[in-house]
Amino acid sequence: MERSFAAYGVSHWAVLGVLSAGVGVLAWFGGRYRGRPGVERLGRVFAVVLVAFHVPIQVYDLTPARFDIEHSLPFQVSDLSWMAAAVALWFRKEWAYALTYYWGLTLVPQALLTPALNGPEFPSIDFISFWGQHLLVVWATVYLTWWLGLRPSWRGFGLAAVVTVCWGLVMLGFNAVAGTNYLFVSRKPDNPSLLDLMGDWPWYLGVELVVGLAAWALLTWPWTRGARAGARTVEPAAE
Repeated sequence: MERSFAAYGVSHWAVLGVLSAGVGVLAWFGGRYRGRPGVERLGRVFAVVLVAFHVPIQVYDLTPARFDIEHSLPFQVSDLSWMAAAVALWFRKEWAYALTYYWGLTLVPQALLTPALNGPEFPSIDFISFWGQHLLVVWATVYLTWWLGLRPSWRGFGLAAVVTVCWGLVMLGFNAVAGTNYLFVSRKPDNPSLLDLMGDWPWYLGVELVVGLAAWALLTWPWTRGARAGARTVEPAAE
């Protein structure tokens, strides 16, 4: 009989340890190798890894045997995050980096700390898919910032805020029609989460927005507070 995943069990702590180790290694080496030849090429390899990991799993989730309208559609922030990260790693587009940076450092880590994962333990496909998806996005955020030297801006902050709010409104409509709960905008997740501290629906949506924007502002300000804050402007990769 397969054991079910339990938050803050052995496997959860192991994944968090792998996450922390990966972030530490990437940040440490990024400070030494940023700007060197091959860094942008390695970023494209990272983009290919993201696509190669996620696309087969997404296709598998859409097969008749696996399809579940509540979970199989790529509508969660974590789904959008890996797509944005792949574009940012390959093309170094400002909009893609902004979405990866803000989602990858706030919303995605929430899923890592309070996982909405009700399924069997490692090595099940659900376990590998859930954790691989989130870890790769966080690591991609670190790589883009510490290796490629991309930096957040207030323009990127505004873009990420508008995209996030608009997508949330779209999901409110879709959830109402389909009976789903993508982005947890229609009700709180069944598992414990930070939303439990923010009141009932719909009030927690407003609290979440205010807290989220404040956190994003704090993640933007250190990079923009002076002329020396940014390493360089985000530019498209050369053809």
